[in-house]
Amino acid sequence: MTTDNGERIMNHFVIKDITPRVPGPGVDMRVIHGDKMTMAFFKLEPGASIPLHAHPHEQIGTVLKGSIEFVVADEKRIIHQGEAYRVPSNVQHGGKCGESPSEIIEFFSPVREDLR
Repeated sequence: MTTDNGERIMNHFVIKDITPRVPGPGVDMRVIHGDKMTMAFFKLEPGASIPLHAHPHEQIGTVLKGSIEFVVADEKRIIHQGEAYRVPSNVQHGGKCGESPSEIIEFFSPVREDLR
């Protein structure tokens, strides 16, 4: 089914079939873009990290498997499976995988054009 201007109403994605990005050692990231948001699936090996960084996008994430040590501004916290977090726009943040492999899903708004 399509909209009046010919766009598909529903898109379907098979996560394992999305070409992975490797933003750092031990980090696998697969990205899906919508019109107003970006969704990213991460798999992290034990000890893998995402360095401190900031971007203008609001970010919300949840740990699906494992745990991460997550830093937002000057607050550090262990985020476990089934827990979620929010990072406001332009705030320094980063993380490190715990002792077992972890899987995380994150949402960004507006779209992360830098990840296209």
